[in-house]
Amino acid sequence: MLVDQRSGARKIVRSKAVVVMDGMPPKQGRTLDISGSGLSLTFDHKLAAGDIGMVSFELFVEGKAQVLSCRSRVNYCIFSGDHFKIGFQFMNPDMATMATINKFLR
Repeated sequence: MLVDQRSGARKIVRSKAVVVMDGMPPKQGRTLDISGSGLSLTFDHKLAAGDIGMVSFELFVEGKAQVLSCRSRVNYCIFSGDHFKIGFQFMNPDMATMATINKFLR
């Protein structure tokens, strides 16, 4: 049985994402949802829990698109249909990034 390890409010967000795992070229993904501590996305490539890299994604806040980037760790990777669903936990996001995410979540 899988236990939901997510905490905090989550909000659906559908946008393009770029994932650059350490030592790998950039790969495209699509966001599914976000919280103050991380986000989930769909991805064509399998990643291992614990992998670390940079995740960049777009949020629309107050009518403007903002691209955010945050160093993130893979929490889980589940094969779902024809892609992988991957949960990332943000690692030490900067204040401006957190402020934008918190505005989006309100």
